[in-house]
Amino acid sequence: MTDASAQIAEMTFEDALKALEDIVRRLESGDATLDDSISLYEQGEKLRLHCQQRLDAAQARIERVVQGADGQPAGTQPFDATDR
Repeated sequence: MTDASAQIAEMTFEDALKALEDIVRRLESGDATLDDSISLYEQGEKLRLHCQQRLDAAQARIERVVQGADGQPAGTQPFDATDR
């Protein structure tokens, strides 16, 4: 794992998203050279993947409340359960 990849792996979702937004701004400005643009794009893709992984992990942790026959919470089940 490269230093940049290790740094990205340690970022919070919010920090990675901010870094990704900064890269997008730099790319959209048109001020970067072709080589810089390619490097920025590669770094942006790593940040995007990190953000997606963090979102996927968060979704896996979300649980929804299951109501019993009396309308009271009876427990929880995974967010993506099929018997909603």
